[in-house]
Amino acid sequence: MIDRPSQPPAAARPDVLICAGLDPSGGAGFIADVRVVSELGGRPVGVVTALTVQNTTGVINAEVAGAAQVREQLEFLLSDVEVRAVKIGMIGSSEIARSIGQALALTSAPVVWDPVIRSTLGGVMFIDNLFGDAVAALMPHVTVVTPNAQELAFLAGTPAIGSLSEAAAAGQALAERLGTAVLVKGGHLGGDESVDVLCRAGGHELLRGPRVPDGEQVHGTGCALSSALAAHLARGTALIDACRAAKDYVAAKIAAPVRPGRGAAAIV
Repeated sequence: MIDRPSQPPAAARPDVLICAGLDPSGGAGFIADVRVVSELGGRPVGVVTALTVQNTTGVINAEVAGAAQVREQLEFLLSDVEVRAVKIGMIGSSEIARSIGQALALTSAPVVWDPVIRSTLGGVMFIDNLFGDAVAALMPHVTVVTPNAQELAFLAGTPAIGSLSEAAAAGQALAERLGTAVLVKGGHLGGDESVDVLCRAGGHELLRGPRVPDGEQVHGTGCALSSALAAHLARGTALIDACRAAKDYVAAKIAAPVRPGRGAAAIV
């Protein structure tokens, strides 16, 4: 009789749905999300929303997937696999956002949306000019949005955000307008600390951590934070605790990045 290794309970590796673009270098996007979720004990499943032409030196092009195919993939997957959390990254187009929103009606899992607007390296736009339609399609399902300062200014329709107080005010207003939590990433706000702000209706909380020198130059930090947050939410962790755990995870990764090519260092 052959001894077979015992399998861990299904709950030990909760399924986490990833919807994101593909970065061939693996420093960000779908591949990085899969690595983060796996490292944190989740089981990634997912759909690629767009293909990009990029390496560690930058992004030169992007091509979105077919919206109908994305919806079909997601609906067929969610009719079978019970996911415990969802991470949305690059959506590519407002049509794809509508497809994702329609498919998410099949799950009540918490949803983390990292609202990627353009590439950091190369300036290629990752969404069409109907971004407002994308927000409207996704927000009924989203638990928490994780913008950086630039993305927050874009979402809130405000001038550039350059201070912690401005980030807190804009994040609070956005949380109340969208009816969801907003985790403002403070990595680019400067200061001796790296302070993120979790904004919810009625108030906000500051999440403080050490600032790693040149950490803002590391590729994939936003993808890693949102994926780590989804992985912790998949285990039933409360939002504030999941935010703290994700922030600590990313800080440790920034302190010891990988260098797969001649360009930017990557978080995973």
